Amino acid sequence: MSSPKVLFGFHAVGVRLKTAPHTIVEVYYEATRRDARMRQFLERAREAGVRLIEADALRIAKLAGSHGHQGVAARVEALAQQHSLDDLLDDLEAQGVRNPLLLVLDGVTDPHNLGACLRVADGAGVHAVIAPKDHAAGINATVAKVASGATETVPYFMVTNLARTLNELKERNIWIIGTSGDAPQSLFQADFTGPVALVLGAEGDGMRQLTRKTCDGLIHIPMCGAVESLNVSVASGVCLYEAVRQRSAAATTTTTTTTAGSVQPAQA
Repeated sequence: MSSPKVLFGFHAVGVRLKTAPHTIVEVYYEATRRDARMRQFLERAREAGVRLIEADALRIAKLAGSHGHQGVAARVEALAQQHSLDDLLDDLEAQGVRNPLLLVLDGVTDPHNLGACLRVADGAGVHAVIAPKDHAAGINATVAKVASGATETVPYFMVTNLARTLNELKERNIWIIGTSGDAPQSLFQADFTGPVALVLGAEGDGMRQLTRKTCDGLIHIPMCGAVESLNVSVASGVCLYEAVRQRSAAATTTTTTTTAGSVQPAQA
């Protein structure tokens, strides 16, 4: 996963400080901002030995390419790509992860939507996010800001042929579940307890036809009001946390059963 050359905002820069401070070249901060949040941030930066540079808001905005920088921006070295998708899945299997949870975004081109999806993915414990190289947003400073540090923690793979990648996931016994407003099955009828790749399309257009055909099953999110659909990042959150709910319940049931079984006295 490549990283932007500039990160901005407390969350994005703060996560890099926590996870890879050695890759930070320098941090620019707004000298006139002296609130508690800035003081705590500067204290962490000094503890990490990062070079700090005082700057005014305009200079930071020019560096960040945005006025939503919160008074903080950093020049960073790109994080090296640690895995291909295959390598990642092999590593998960070697670690005993039998039920990976993946998020696939088909045609999400807005960086704010991508950043929000990555943030949700991090919160839900998604192992990787996958998108096509064409017609999809890449990681940039805006994505990193919206993701609040999740670009540093969630592997993001852009693949040449999404349909082929989905078929390769099927060969690993990963169930491909797509979302569509006209799907007959509800989100709450789907089984997310096994290895799953959840596929969401761009808002409005939805999944491309070939992507849709590649899915093992389709689900819809029940809509009870006048609004017909949800933003893709909101839909991602709804679906992923249903998966989290089901997986947590399944894990609790397994643990309870195992514990109960372990205390049964041996029969004569």
